[in-house]
Amino acid sequence: MSELQSQHAVLEQIPSPSRRLWVGLCVVLSIFLVFAVYATHEVRWLQDFQANVVQRNRKASLQLLRLQSDAYLLAISLREMGEARSRYPIPEWQAEFNRLHADMENAAKLEANYAVKMTAADDKRSQLGLALGDFWHSLDQVFALARAGQDASARALLQNEIENKRAVVAEIVFRLLVLNDQAQAQAAETISAVYGRAKRDILIVVGVLFLLALATGLYTLQASRKTFEKLQHLAEQLQSQSEQLRSLSWKLIEVQEQTLRQVSRDLHDEFGQVLTAIGALLSRASRQGGGDTALLQDLEMVRRIVQETLQKVRDQSQMFRPAILDDFGLAQTLEWFLGQFSRQTGIKVCLSGEISEAALPPGAPIHLYRIVQEAMSNVARHSGAREAWVSLAEEGSMLRLEIRDNGAGFEPGSQASRSGGVGLMGMRERAEHLNGSLEVKSSPGNGTLISVSVPRQDRLYTEGSESELNKKGVATRG
Repeated sequence: MSELQSQHAVLEQIPSPSRRLWVGLCVVLSIFLVFAVYATHEVRWLQDFQANVVQRNRKASLQLLRLQSDAYLLAISLREMGEARSRYPIPEWQAEFNRLHADMENAAKLEANYAVKMTAADDKRSQLGLALGDFWHSLDQVFALARAGQDASARALLQNEIENKRAVVAEIVFRLLVLNDQAQAQAAETISAVYGRAKRDILIVVGVLFLLALATGLYTLQASRKTFEKLQHLAEQLQSQSEQLRSLSWKLIEVQEQTLRQVSRDLHDEFGQVLTAIGALLSRASRQGGGDTALLQDLEMVRRIVQETLQKVRDQSQMFRPAILDDFGLAQTLEWFLGQFSRQTGIKVCLSGEISEAALPPGAPIHLYRIVQEAMSNVARHSGAREAWVSLAEEGSMLRLEIRDNGAGFEPGSQASRSGGVGLMGMRERAEHLNGSLEVKSSPGNGTLISVSVPRQDRLYTEGSESELNKKGVATRG
């Protein structure tokens, strides 16, 4: 009991890395969560920045290019209209200029809506509005003079003022394009800086996670090493205790066999001789009883009881330690025992096959007999079988013993299997003591099969196992 308490104390002292591993896992998950929130925020900011700055700047640039194209068309139309040999009179050019006027006003309005607010650009945009207003006002004066028949004054106004005002408009549009390109370049730099920062942060997070994983792995490795060392020490203690228990178990089996041998000898020799003497005295008393019929009948009845008791004592003596096993070998002993078993239980048992006595390892006959005895006891008590089969066979370097029944069977691990657990344990220990093995196969409704395999005697000698058997206390037969 104290040894079990000591082992339990050792198990309690083994440190569990679970708590620190959970802490490490929570830290790693927290870093992942924070990084996910950060990455999501950066991506959304980039999306908003590209949508609100980059895309709007591009759209504003398109409108400025539209204004620049219209200003170029204005220059061409003004040059043609100002020539003295123009194909069309000045008033007929008004429709063309009205179209350009409407297009430029629309482009300027869209550009103002798309453009990102900047102080310098806003100033230029205000200047553009004033310049366009002044230009169109002056152009209206040209058309008014032309309609009044003052073509010379109109052309003079075109050459002296209108072209200069158009040039101012074109210059302002160009400046706006320059500012817009600068804004685009700044936006690109900002996006590049965000990507650079994100890459740097990713590397930092990966580095931190790597260090945490490395620290966690090293801690787990160290904790596992210590745990395995203590478990190995505990396993060695358990193995030592298991060997001690196995040795003690075998000593108990030896003591049991010696006790049964002594009880069998006492029953057969002492009680048998006493009962035989009593029977002889009763027979002589019957012969000397004279004519007393009642007395003779009583003596005869007592003599029969003594004879029946003597036979029971002899049978029981054989069950404890069959003398036939030492005289005639395992096969005939099993034949005798199974016959007795069938008469007592009503279960039909068939014995088949044989094993050469020379092939049996030292001490094997009594252990194989006990295995059959225990197995048939389980058949009678638990299986409900009406038939059973026992077979002996030599298979190469192994000797095989099988006990099979057609009973109810059981599910391994069930209550039925546990009820015969001690008997099965004893059978398995006897088989293992002979350097063999015992296997039990069973399922509900399909009966039970017990298979025992032990090495032949020549294999034991070849592998040097005789010394091992002698260490375990198996007496070699002479």
